[in-house]
Amino acid sequence: MTLWILFALMTGLAALSILVPLRRGGDPLTAASANRAADEAVYMAQLDEIDRDLQRGLVDAAQADAARTEIARRLLAAHRQNKGETRTVGTRAAKFVQLLASLLLPAAALGLYLWLGSPHQPDQPLEARLQSDPQGQPVDVLVARVERHLAANPQDGQGWEVLAPVYMSLGRPQDAAQAYANAIRLNGASEPRESSYGEALVVAAEGLVTAEARAAFDRAVKLDPAAPKPRFFLALALGQEGKREEAIAAWRSLLEGADPRAIWVPAAEQELAQLEGRLPASLQPPRGPAAADVEAAAALSEGDRNDMIRSMVDGLKTRLETEGGSAEDWLRLIRAQAVMGDKDAARASAAGAREALQDDAAALDALNRAEADNGLGS
Repeated sequence: MTLWILFALMTGLAALSILVPLRRGGDPLTAASANRAADEAVYMAQLDEIDRDLQRGLVDAAQADAARTEIARRLLAAHRQNKGETRTVGTRAAKFVQLLASLLLPAAALGLYLWLGSPHQPDQPLEARLQSDPQGQPVDVLVARVERHLAANPQDGQGWEVLAPVYMSLGRPQDAAQAYANAIRLNGASEPRESSYGEALVVAAEGLVTAEARAAFDRAVKLDPAAPKPRFFLALALGQEGKREEAIAAWRSLLEGADPRAIWVPAAEQELAQLEGRLPASLQPPRGPAAADVEAAAALSEGDRNDMIRSMVDGLKTRLETEGGSAEDWLRLIRAQAVMGDKDAARASAAGAREALQDDAAALDALNRAEADNGLGS
């Protein structure tokens, strides 16, 4: 509460620092303006005196006109000055409003805080939070704790290694790259550190594999030739550099023998397919039934054929729900249910597929198109 009262007092003092000079500079009808009003009367009397001198023959017409012109000029200047000061008088109401607003604003802010705020709640300064138990504290406070520790102990390589991935998760890739660089300098080079350092540089460069990032991936591959992450980004760099054939060879080598469930595989397949000018496997239309299946289905009656199709669809649905399957299998199920007119089941299958394939960006994109093509939107 003390802090907010201090803020209110500071606001009031700031307002007074403006209002006091304003008040001093705005007094109407000063002595100077009174003198200029007297000057106007003198100039009017001088004009009358010139007319009398002309009638008595003391001055000729030309002299009288010249004198009138000069006196009229001075009279007009005095009149304009007095008129401006009259407008100053008219600003008295505006100044009163300014004074009222400047005084009421901090008072109203303080009143609202006392009414709606928690003036009896003790302050929670950052220093106290940094010293308290880290359990349950928000991420920003935990990061601040580590940052403060590293500021005092910059040679703590383990601290930099812990902080780097946190920076990445917070969307601070440049800070993450610096933290990984410190971890490499203090802890030594390793494939995970070099790969993560290069990845942070790529994210900071909005997807461009820079020369510095490529050097990090080259070092990572030398440390572990089979590591997929640095090979992935090196293949991506070849494509960005326009080295199509080399990029295709790099993607094929990376995908050869790779676990199809690996999170990076769909992206690698998509990059390879784009270079080869074809659709990736996850986006290709599902294969149709074999010729023997078609002949057997043609020999059945329409009702039996429908029952057979429904049985096949239900079997595929059960297998996918219990054992899982590829994106192609899920797309086949969704299309079949939509063609059969059971759009509610197709929507439910699409939801199940989205949950099962949540880490497959290419498959999720194909699901979006399949829902749109089959009219499954909400």
